Amino acid sequence: MAAVTGANVLIADDEPNALRVLSAILSKEGYDVRESADVESAIKALSNRDVDAVITDLRMPGKDGMQLFDFILENHPEVPVIFLTAYGTVESAVGAMTRGAFYYFIKPPDYEKLKGVLARAVEQHRLKTGLSVERAGSNPLRIVGSSPGIQKIFGIMDSVKDSESSVLIKGETGTGKEMIARTLHFGSVRRDMPFTAVNCAAIPGELMESELFGYERGAFTGAVSRRIGKFEEADAGTVFLDEISELELPLQAKLLRVLQEREIERIGSSRKIKVRFRLVCSTNRDLSHEVAEGRFREDLYYRINVVQIDVPPLRERTGDIPLLASEFLDEFCRREAKCLSIAEEVLPMLGRYQWPGNIRQLKNMIERAVVLAEGGVITGRELPDELQSFGRRILTPIKTLKEMELQAIKNTLKACRGNKSKAARLLGISRKAFYRRLREC
Repeated sequence: MAAVTGANVLIADDEPNALRVLSAILSKEGYDVRESADVESAIKALSNRDVDAVITDLRMPGKDGMQLFDFILENHPEVPVIFLTAYGTVESAVGAMTRGAFYYFIKPPDYEKLKGVLARAVEQHRLKTGLSVERAGSNPLRIVGSSPGIQKIFGIMDSVKDSESSVLIKGETGTGKEMIARTLHFGSVRRDMPFTAVNCAAIPGELMESELFGYERGAFTGAVSRRIGKFEEADAGTVFLDEISELELPLQAKLLRVLQEREIERIGSSRKIKVRFRLVCSTNRDLSHEVAEGRFREDLYYRINVVQIDVPPLRERTGDIPLLASEFLDEFCRREAKCLSIAEEVLPMLGRYQWPGNIRQLKNMIERAVVLAEGGVITGRELPDELQSFGRRILTPIKTLKEMELQAIKNTLKACRGNKSKAARLLGISRKAFYRRLREC
């Protein structure tokens, strides 16, 4: 994940050299760094300025990092805290994570990983507090992948993120269509405006019109007060209609008029209200087939399908599975206060599976494995029965973990047009590790 440029980061560490090195690294990434050699000055810095994240040593003279953490929990609970600790104090750091610390690192930390964790921490803080998030690079939020299909999506998103044109995101259930929609919004000039999402498959048809356009008091039984619809809520931001193919035909006609006129009428009112929004839709169906069958309006289809993004299913981007699995493992280990790795024989099993539920299914599987794991390694025993039984039915040769890793490196390097530094950042590994693995290609 790329750095969040202009973010304010506070580092508390009593070791001058460690403080100087980390400060220089993060400043180079574009962070505004404030240094504190003790807890008292760190508390003062927190009181005098807005801070997006805190990185603190655990052991310092006088008050220690845990006392600083206690102060932050009580006075600035929205600020994420990352601990730096020596081997002898890991237990304390893990205990802090159960109380809400964002992450901990053993000294000296892997600086590439620290930068990635810090970017996520700052993003989380910015989203919670409603501030804009500006990132260096074209992959905001947490879309992970180096496969050609995903790199193509990154390119389209970068080209159209600031456009007014409607976008249609097509893909199977669980492929991450809403994440792409959110990335388009929060990576664009609209990032400070609202993002309103409507799941068209989850809301009954008779309620959908009021959900989209709102209603006036007394418009129908139960309308005891005025309600603003999603298009008004958007207010120069983005309206995301998830699974738009589920809209009934009469409502499709009303939506088409809104797109043409850029104005809505609340139910129970004849007053036209001008609305400003960028429309992004998603579907897991072939809308051209729905048009041919008379279930979707052809004129609406062309209105929403100005720019189309096709999201490949996970079975067609198996080279991304190690990256995705690592991302989810990091997320759930942090939540469960565990330190786990994935056994070498597990990743080939994940690569062989067909993943009917796509990324959502992979994420759920990793969450399950993290919760069930009793040792320090996730093995086949923690995998669901259907995945294990599928693996036993496969008799064709499989790629080893090393082969999958090298293929991911090759794909990423190609996508980055030979830029090794950018490829290393995208993969979340240090340049030294990248060059070492590249020699093995």
